[in-house]
Amino acid sequence: MILVFFEILHRVYISQKLLLHYRIIINIVSRKVETTTILKEWIRLFRKRGRKPAGILVLVLMLSTLLAACGGGTSGSATGENTDNGSAQQNEENTAALTGTIEIDGSSTLHPLTEAIAEEFGAANPDVRIPIGTGGTGAGFKRFNSSEIAVANASRPIKDTEAEEAKANGIEYHEVLVAYDGLSVVVNPSNEFVDKLTVDELKKIYEPNSTVKTWADVREGWPAEEIKIYSPGTDHGTFDYFTEAINGEAQSSRNDKQITFSADTNAVVQGVAGDKNSIGYFGFSFYEENQDKLKLVPIDNGTATVAPSIETIKDNSYAPLSRPLLLYVNDKELERPEVNAFMNFYLENAASLAGEVGFVPLQDDQYQEEIDKLAK
Repeated sequence: MILVFFEILHRVYISQKLLLHYRIIINIVSRKVETTTILKEWIRLFRKRGRKPAGILVLVLMLSTLLAACGGGTSGSATGENTDNGSAQQNEENTAALTGTIEIDGSSTLHPLTEAIAEEFGAANPDVRIPIGTGGTGAGFKRFNSSEIAVANASRPIKDTEAEEAKANGIEYHEVLVAYDGLSVVVNPSNEFVDKLTVDELKKIYEPNSTVKTWADVREGWPAEEIKIYSPGTDHGTFDYFTEAINGEAQSSRNDKQITFSADTNAVVQGVAGDKNSIGYFGFSFYEENQDKLKLVPIDNGTATVAPSIETIKDNSYAPLSRPLLLYVNDKELERPEVNAFMNFYLENAASLAGEVGFVPLQDDQYQEEIDKLAK
């Protein structure tokens, strides 16, 4: 009966990439987490992610029936009872031992993956709070370097000046690679003439002191209609990475009335979606979430014309706009049991959840290398 139940769940949930909820069910049945608490958390996650909880109630009832049929761990041989109860007590002790708050801030790009993992970790460790900010990579490093947060989400490596500030403040840290991402250049879906852009054309649009006003200034034959340009804010790692890859220097960008910077990446999405002559860029996961109202632009890098996808980001053919996604954890904070457990949990689960939020996971041996680094 158990095998049949999990086969149903496997077909329904794995096909929808809802590995988080699938794993929660396993925790319930294996008695790793108290059932009532986790079911409430499960329904909350569905509501938070915009899904109606009604669809899972049938599965909850099936689960309840299964647990009742299995005796809820209260029937069976004496030997089996003792073994199950002993294991349950040990798991409860391990869970109860983890308490506290792990504050995280930084990249809005990496936020979906960190949030998904924090939700799963919190489901198994309900006494650990993990508030996650989205102030941008630069803002995250400022808070990290002043010891305000334990972990910084980053969509670019730490800058030399930021590393020097951390050292001056006595902060030692581990840099942890968790996934890869590709920056997506997008236009409005009603734009029928932009079929691709070269790296040089992107530079003409976004470089400092750009003289580009209309699409005709970008390529001969395109309409002389003014371009509405959008960009993530200057505190974002996405901005740093894009300007360095396209303009040759981080933070180097046009800054006139034709360009709109936003600290909220969703505002960039909305801006491009709402103006037929607009252009913008952000992480691939934001495109995947909003692809029904955006048009993805392939990039001609001089060797090939490539659009970002899981495959092209993974094989690095989407150059020069592929990038690493990183966590920075304060070494003193890493000594706290809940922080250490969370960081290891993150690396143990990132491979299965990265694809769900539009990122490219590392290879298994790469994740193991990152886990080993934490122990040093």
